[in-house]
Parts: sequence; C-alpha cells; structure tokens
Amino acid sequence: MSSKTAISPRRDQDYPNWYQEVIKNGDLAENSEVRGCMIIKPWGYTIWENIKNELDCKFKETGHQNAYFPLFIPLKYMQKEAEHVQGFAKECAVVTHHRLVQDEQGKLIPDGKLEEPLVIRPTSETIIGETFSKWVKSYRDLPLLINQWANIVRWEMRTRLFLRTSEFLWQEGHTVHSTQAEAQQETLQMLQVYKSFAEDYLAMPVIAGKKSESEKFPGAVDTYSIEAMMQDRKALQSGTSHFLGQNFAKASNIKFLNREGAHQYAWTTSWGVSTRLIGGVVMTHGDDNGLVLPPRIAPVQLVILPIFKDSEERKKVFDYIEKINHEIKNTKFFNQEILTEIDDREIRGGEKKWQWIKKGVPLILEIGMKDIANNSVALIRRDDQDLKRVFIPRDKFLSEISGLLEDIQNKMYKRAFQYQKNNTRIIDQWNEFEKFFTPVQADKPEIHGGFARSLWCGELQCEEEIKQLNVTIRNIPLGAKPESGVCIKCGKPAKLRVIFAKAY
Repeated sequence: MSSKTAISPRRDQDYPNWYQEVIKNGDLAENSEVRGCMIIKPWGYTIWENIKNELDCKFKETGHQNAYFPLFIPLKYMQKEAEHVQGFAKECAVVTHHRLVQDEQGKLIPDGKLEEPLVIRPTSETIIGETFSKWVKSYRDLPLLINQWANIVRWEMRTRLFLRTSEFLWQEGHTVHSTQAEAQQETLQMLQVYKSFAEDYLAMPVIAGKKSESEKFPGAVDTYSIEAMMQDRKALQSGTSHFLGQNFAKASNIKFLNREGAHQYAWTTSWGVSTRLIGGVVMTHGDDNGLVLPPRIAPVQLVILPIFKDSEERKKVFDYIEKINHEIKNTKFFNQEILTEIDDREIRGGEKKWQWIKKGVPLILEIGMKDIANNSVALIRRDDQDLKRVFIPRDKFLSEISGLLEDIQNKMYKRAFQYQKNNTRIIDQWNEFEKFFTPVQADKPEIHGGFARSLWCGELQCEEEIKQLNVTIRNIPLGAKPESGVCIKCGKPAKLRVIFAKAY
C-alpha cells in the first residue's frame, strides 16, 4: 500500500487524532456548540438506525416490548437508592427553573424556581421503578419485560465523539421477575444477545464476563459486560447487563402478591448499549484511509460510480448500470436486502471514489465504456487495505455478490479476532505485568501491550493498587475454569484469572 493515506495523522502517528479524523472524513458526526454534545450526521445516524433496528428485533424475539419514560426525574427518586445516586451524582445535570425572563438590561435570566429540582436522566432505573410499582400487583403481571430507546445526559468532563459525550443515544431494558433465578437468567440472556450482535453484525469480537465489585453498576448486585479490544489495544466496554436483585424493588416498593397469597419484593434487571458501539466499529476496523464498515450495518453495501465523457456515453453507461442494479436488488446476503447507491454527482471520479472509501462502504463499482465493451465491472473491496481494483465479468459478479459481502463480514471478524488474540497474554509475574502495560513509546501513552489474563485474589486493595497503572479489571470471563495460583499483585492465593486492560 502507498505510504500516502487519506487520513492524517495515521494510526501509528497519533491514534486519538486519527480517530477524530476518521469520524470527520467519514461524515459520521461533529461537535455541537454545547460542550461535550455531538451532532450525528445522516451517514452516522443511519448506522445507528441499522444497529437499533436489528437489536430491536432481537429484543422483541425474546419477549420484550418498547415503552417510553420521562426525560426528567424528580430528585427524590434518585435519593431512594443511596449507592445508585452516589455513583451518578457527579454526572447529573439538574433543572432548577422552568422559564426565562428579561432583566432590566434585556438579558434573559432563569425564573420560576421549581419546588423540587429535576434530574435529566443519567439512566432510568429510579423513575421506571416508580412506574413498575404501580404496574405490578400480582405474580400474574410477571415477568414484565420493557425496553426503551432514549437519550441520556451524563455531564462528562472529558468527551470524545461516540465514546463519551454529555448526551448520547441508547436503549435501556428494564425487567421485573418473580424469582431470583428468573432475573439472573434474564441478565445473562441479554448479555448473550449483545455478544452475538457485536460479533455477528459489528464483526467485533468481545469477551463476556462479570464485573468486579468495584466496577459494577451503582446499586446492582452483579454487573456483566462485553469487552472489545480496539486497535490501540485498549478495552471498550461495549454493553452491560445488570442483575439488580431486590435493591431497586425495595427502593421503589415493587411488590407483588405471590401464588401463596403473600406480598414479596420483586427481582429486577437492567441492560443497555449505546451509540458508543459506533466508536467501537471505527476503532476496531478503521484503517489509514478511513472508516471500514461491516456490510451488515453499513447504510449501503454497494456504491456504483458511472464513468463517461459525454451524454451519449452517459446513456450507455446508465443503461448498463440499471440492469446490474436491478439484478442486485433481487439478491440478498445473510437474509438482508442489498442496498445500493448510484453516485451521479458532478464531481471528479477520483474525488468521488475517495469520499466513499473514507465513508467505509463495503463495495465500490466503477463502470465505464471499457467495462461495457468487456461485459465486466471494476470492483474495489473496502476491507482490502491495498484497495486493489479488480475486473470481474458481469455475470460472475452478480452470481457472487452475496458471497462477496458475506466474505467481507467474516474476514473483518476474523481479522479483529486475530488482533485480539495476538495482543492477549497470560501473565503471572508482576514485573512482566508492569512492563506489558508500560507505553510502547513515552509520547504515546495509549499504545501498550493489550489484554492481560492474570490471577487475582479478589480483594479490593489489590485491585486499587493495580489501578495506579491506569489498568482495571475489565471482567471475569464467563465459563473460565478455576485455577490454583497466586495473585499477580499481592502473591496471596488466587483462583480467578481475570481480564486486565487500560480502557476507554
């Protein structure tokens, strides 16, 4: 591949700025005038819609229904669950007035102080819990399986597009159950839904596991997560599922009459993913020419670029393209419709092609008079980092397009999986652990070893000491077999091998 790339700086030069440039050149989003908030542009929002639509189908297949709850949460609701409010207090945006008036100088100032402040939702457990306490009266009302698609506000100090913004889009599932076992099963079921979606649709390999006590969701009994490795070898928490036990049920008085005729507190869960997934796709698959999109969530799978000199050639080229496009529309991949776009903008061909490369469209076809004469197409696969143009007979291309898209999807996953595997190590010596997480270059603190699978004693003190390296326990992988050994930090007996990493 040429040393000249479409994105500057390259990943190996300045990874954080590379990330911002990929988003900019890929036309995904931009910063708004409100600090820490973003404007999601049509290309980026369509990716989110595709993620949303696929997940929504999976939620409904597992028996969940969509609802919507208020953006504003009375402060008294937040105060009912002490651990929960403590976890979010520093990020809460609070509304204290309900109108604006002009002062003597004509300047607008807040007026109409509210009797009770309203918190703009950082998450909805409290207000949904209050609602569920009215909906749930009997075991016949259970299980209650609800999801909402919404926006969230958490007043972040350090923001980065998609990864951490003061306002973002997400879904949050909230469920109520009559037994502990049923609630725990729900928690793990939704974690598996997230894992399958990340791997099958985003081509993003993840490790599913349980969070340590200090890393769990505020107020939860247990938190589970899926963790992905980005190309700077940091972890990205890409989805969480929480077993809330009876904590929120007791705080919100969610009781039901059981089969024996006695009142008891319910068991609840919550789970969610957000627009952070788009940042994960950027950092898992992007290259030095921009975005690379998995076909299953791309806004379009194929862009056709007509090449002609005059109106006579234009008609012949478009007649040829229309026939190809018609046949493509009768084809599917992974049982999905293949979405195409014919780009007839009056822009130079080279510039047009590079715009689509930077936007990550999986397949680009260039069709001109030579292709018509040869009854062929000129094809570029975006997952090919060399961006080679390949000439393929028209009929062969049409018969193989589904396989091409499936091959791109599968190869993107395999490439990311191999990257994660190559940068994950079993480490049992502290000096080796420290070296593994020491930046490869002093001026690039984000580039280090990757994921360390190391034994941990389970004690908070050791975990806190390890955090001094800016390294955290990402999760305790599900299904991991107990091992006998000693803790990576304190040398005490340990049986848990956990995933350590630096993280976003």
